Amino acid sequence: QADNKHVNEAVEHAKEAVSHGKQGHADAVAQHSEEALKHAQAAGVKNPHLDEGIKHLKEAVAHGKAGHADVATEHAEAAVTHLSEVK
Repeated sequence: QADNKHVNEAVEHAKEAVSHGKQGHADAVAQHSEEALKHAQAAGVKNPHLDEGIKHLKEAVAHGKAGHADVATEHAEAAVTHLSEVK
């Protein structure tokens, strides 16, 4: 895992988003994805996985706010996968 504190924080928040999503809490998915997004954007590294992670987090936020817990969760999970690849 990256030494980048922001990337690590982003992963943690995205994982939180996933666990809330699995319980059907769309609003919590949006909330945690937004936190993850802030950290991901603050990471300041050039990495295609980071870019993909950010894209999925934005989708997770949008779907979470729209009440689509299942779709939001899929995006949060994809974000975790990509962000975990950021070295």
